[in-house]
Order: sequence, then C-alpha cells, then structure tokens
Amino acid sequence: MSILTEKFTTKYNSAPFNQIKNEDYLPAFKQLIHSSEEEINAIVNNPNEPDFENTIEALAFSGEQLDRASSIFFNLNSAETSDELQQIAQEVSPVLTEYSSKISQNKALFQKIKKVYDQKDSYNLNEEQQMLLNETYKGFVRSGALLNEEDKEKLQKINMDLSLKSLQFGQNVLASTNNYFKHITNKADLAGIPEAILEQYAEEAKERNLDGWVITLQYPSYIPFMTYAENRELRKEIALANGKKSFQNDEFDNQKLIVDILKLKQEKAALLGFKNYADYVLEERMAKSPTKVLDFLNELLTKAKPFADKEIEELKSLAKNDGIEEMQSYDHAFYAEKLRKAKYDLNDEELKPYFPLDQVQEAVFGLSHKLFGLSFEEQKDIPKYHDDVKVYEVFEDEKNSGEKTFKALLYVDYFPRKGKRAGAWMTSYKNQYQKDGENSRPHISIVCNFSKPTKDTPSLLTFQEVTTLFHEFGHALHGMLANTQYPNLSGTSVKWDFVELPSQFLENFCYEPEFLKTFAKHYKTGEVLPDEKIEKISQSKNFMEGYQTLRQIGFGLLDMNYHTKVEELENKNIKQFEDYYTKQTQLYPVNPETAMSPSFSHIFQGGYSAGYYSYKWAEVLDADAFGYFKETGIFNPETAAKFKVLLSSGGTKDPMDLYKNFRGSEPKVESLLKRAFGE
Repeated sequence: MSILTEKFTTKYNSAPFNQIKNEDYLPAFKQLIHSSEEEINAIVNNPNEPDFENTIEALAFSGEQLDRASSIFFNLNSAETSDELQQIAQEVSPVLTEYSSKISQNKALFQKIKKVYDQKDSYNLNEEQQMLLNETYKGFVRSGALLNEEDKEKLQKINMDLSLKSLQFGQNVLASTNNYFKHITNKADLAGIPEAILEQYAEEAKERNLDGWVITLQYPSYIPFMTYAENRELRKEIALANGKKSFQNDEFDNQKLIVDILKLKQEKAALLGFKNYADYVLEERMAKSPTKVLDFLNELLTKAKPFADKEIEELKSLAKNDGIEEMQSYDHAFYAEKLRKAKYDLNDEELKPYFPLDQVQEAVFGLSHKLFGLSFEEQKDIPKYHDDVKVYEVFEDEKNSGEKTFKALLYVDYFPRKGKRAGAWMTSYKNQYQKDGENSRPHISIVCNFSKPTKDTPSLLTFQEVTTLFHEFGHALHGMLANTQYPNLSGTSVKWDFVELPSQFLENFCYEPEFLKTFAKHYKTGEVLPDEKIEKISQSKNFMEGYQTLRQIGFGLLDMNYHTKVEELENKNIKQFEDYYTKQTQLYPVNPETAMSPSFSHIFQGGYSAGYYSYKWAEVLDADAFGYFKETGIFNPETAAKFKVLLSSGGTKDPMDLYKNFRGSEPKVESLLKRAFGE
C-alpha cells in the first residue's frame, strides 16, 4: 500500500514528502486511477434520475486523491527532478492522459451530464452551481464527447502524444540549460562584475571542483553577467549559448518537436470543429478570438514602437562612445544598465543590500496583512521536499474578534538547484473546496530562482527579483484566499487571460514610495533606502517600457501565429517562421545562430499555447485596477475588501463581471498606455 493512495495523516493533510519514495509513484497512480474509475462508475450506475447533486457535484468531487498525487509528482518534476523522476514522468503522463480521455469520452456519463444540462432551468441553482454545470458540460464537449467513436479514439491518441511531447520539450530545455557552463580562470575577463556576483560565480566553480569562476545559463548567473560584464566577446559567447538552447541539432534539439506539437494541436482543433488551435483555445478566454488578440497586440505595437525606437537610439549613442558601430542584442542589458545608472543613478548592485530576501518576504507578508488580514507563521513540523523549502501556516484575522482562522499552507522554495527548472512560478499541492460542512483549505507553493546566500551575505535580490517575488505572491494570494464550493472553480481556476491580474497587480506596490520605505533597509546598517533612490525607483518604473512591451508583443504574435498558421511550417523552418512573425518587434539585428522558439516553454510545455498575449491583456487589467487603488488610497480598506472578493471568487463568475463588480466599469486600454507612456 503506497502512502500516496491514502488520506495523509500529516498536519492539515499536507503532502508527506519525507515518506514518499520514487518507487511509490507508478503503483500509486495505477491504484488511484482504478479508485477514481470506480467513483465514475458509481455516478454512471446510480439508478436514480440524474440530477445536479448525484451527477455534476459528484463528478466535481471525484478523484481527489489522484489529483493530489498528480500535483505532488508533477510539481516535484519541475522543482526537484532527477533522471529517475523524468523517466517515471514519461511512463505516467500517457497513463493519466488516457484516464482523462476515458472520462471525458465516457458516453454514459456524458448522457447523464447532458440530461442535467438540458433540464437546468428546472433546477434552483445558485450562480456557482450554474457555472459548474455549464463548465462541466462545455468541458466534455470540448474534450470530444459529441464525436463518433473513431474520432474519439483519434483525439485520445492526440492527447497522449501531446502529453509526452510537451514533457519531452521541457526536459530538453532543462538538459540544454544544464549542459552549458563557462569556466573562467582569468579575473580580468570578469571586469565590471560586482564582487557579490563574483562570489556567486566562485561558489559555482567550487561546487564543480574547479578553480576560478563559473557562469551558467541559470538566470541568477546569466542575467548579471549580461548586465555587467565589460568583455563584449564573452557577452556574445554566453548570449549565443543561451540563444541556442535546444537549437543545436543535438539530442536536446526541440525543432522537430515544435512542428509535431503544433500539428497535433491543429489536428485536435479540426476534430473538434475549430478552424485552428487558437480558435479552440480562445473560445474559453476573455479575448474570444485570434482577430481580437491580434488587433489588441497590433494596437499596442503601434503605440509602443516609437517609444522603443527612441530608447534604443539612446543606447546606441552610449555604445558608440565605446566604439560600437552596430549594437547587438547581447549589448542591450549592459548599455541599458549604464543608461539606467546615468538617468536614475541606480544599479542593481547598489540596491541589492536594501533588499535581503527575508526582508522582502516580510514586506509582502505585511502587505497581505494590511490589505487582506492575513498573517504567516513558519511551521517546522510539516514535511518538505528539500531543505531550502520553508512552510508557513497562513491565518486570517477575524474582524473585531481577535480570533484567527487557518487559511492555507504556503511553501516557499527560492534558490536554484540542478533539478529545478528556470524561472519562477506558483502552483498548488491541494485545492480549496467546501464539502460536508467543512471548508478544506488550499496548500500553495511559490518557486523561484534567486541567488543563494553565501557564507558572508544573505540572499540579496535585484529590484527585478523583488517584483518577481511580489508577482508570484499575487498568484499565491489568488490561491490562499480562495473561498468557493467546488475545487475546479477555486483559486487560479479562472479564464487564462484573467489569471495574471492578481500577480501583475501586486507588483505595482513595489514602486510606491510610502510602501518601499517600510522595508527597503540595508541588511547591515538598517538604513532606509534614501528618498532620492526611492524616487528614482518610482521614476524608473517605465524605464525601457517600450523595449519590454515590444518584446512581449513579439512573443504574443509568434505564439498566435504558430497556433493559426501551422501549415506554413511546410515551407518555413522554425527559425524562418520565428524571424518572419517577430520582424516588426525586432529592435536589433537577428542572429542566424539563435532562436527562442526551441526554449519557449510557456507555449510548448506550459499552459500559454495561443495565450501568451494574456500577459499584456492582464497588464491592462492591472493598470486599471491599481489606478482605482491610487484614486482611493493604496491601502484603502474598502477598495482592498472589494479586490479580496474578486480574489476569493475564483472561477465562479464570468471574469468581466467579477472585474466590473470590483471596479464599477470595464478595464480601459488607456490605463496601460497612460501608466507606460504617459499618454
């Protein structure tokens, strides 16, 4: 009997990481799939007339232990993987996909769901129940319930192939990233790089039993090098290595996988009656259609391009002073940092001592308390999957009573490791739901890749890393404040182009002087970051905004065109396709040796297929939402209470209705343009 197949006996029913062995996973998944199938059979074989409770609600609560085991396994495969886990993932993924397909294509089950759906007007359902019924029915239809048997089998095979190929894509990117490192023995090659970063590079070398310094393609190593290294040839070499990830015609190359994935998605869309995969995806998004997305991105492109061009001209004039006639993309971060220092007298290394990780975490905890009444207490007795991880009990203060109620578990995992994929993300180990009179609370996780503390200094964050932590914490708040009845409508289970609102919204506080002063304090002296620096951080918020906007628009356009024009890959290779559809957004010469698509994990491994535009879409929402906070006062309790309702509602209402209930009107694109470009 595997630990994964039983209700956990840990505090709060938390994941028993210390008891799980790799060999537990496969037998546990097989047993849990069998148990879940029995739950489905019980719904199908129920002799009573199908109704909301015995069909829709029963289905919503089925497979809970399987969901928990899956979340544990796949979260660890991202945050603490190994060759063995990756091998298990290759075996488990098709099994889970097959199980999922079997449910969504279970004819008898769908007939019951359809019967309830067709009679929905005869039930006295509340708003959340109506949403669950509609989403359940639509989910089955979108999963092929109306297809004939032959097409159902085709769809099942497509889903299994997609599952495996997406998994392989991510494994290739991780392997390609870990495969490269630059060993440097001459300190002169590292001119311009701050001492704290050099210390980090020396630690990396020591871990590899090497003398000198080692730079990797992990972001906390790569970004500072590109920002500060004066050695242009080395910047070029390391940027090329980064740009070639999974694009080297070797065992980790992803070019063929991209074509395979896109063709499978197109086949899936066509089977389900859609013109292309983007149409299929966007039916379930706020944006609704590829045309609306492209219009949105092109409107932003038109507005942002003159600002981006002006920014690049400023950088080029700086580079010219150094004798560089034609600036390249690998020069951008270096000269942007120079310009930022010249304009605002700011550089990351000067600011980092004011942003030790523990202090920044306390600040975001404090903000959550001020806005939403949450408090955090570290819990040493709850199992964790790595020594770097910390676990917090999250409580909500009850108004005027002095009492507090348990709200969530929060796991934080901040430092890079060989087995952890790059980037930062929020995820969950357990959903929130209400059943049998109990409000079962969620278990949320934040995973980042910040610089590790050294023997002499704590982990010090760049300002961009500060905003990253706030971003992921915004997602975490969406999960921790969840207060819905059904697990599949809880927390971040919202329309995909709404999911980034809480995260991007919370970033805004990092630029507010009255908030910054409460936590930006030197880790050695306790000195508050001087007013002029705080003012400059505030002013620098839109620094290189044109460039960043064009970069995001480029990703969004590429994504949308991949998922609407896959047939063009018959005549264009990946590199040609990428260059063609990002041409309008390119501000530097394109290097023939590099391509970003083969490591574009968001759309080929993650959930952003035909959805990358949602980052900019959500920026409109967050600019508009934070504008409301600015109007009423950034800590205004009434405004915060309204936003808390939006966060706690999950996917129980249409997101536009939720937003209008909070703001009183639909979001305006002008809010973003005004914030970004003063227009």
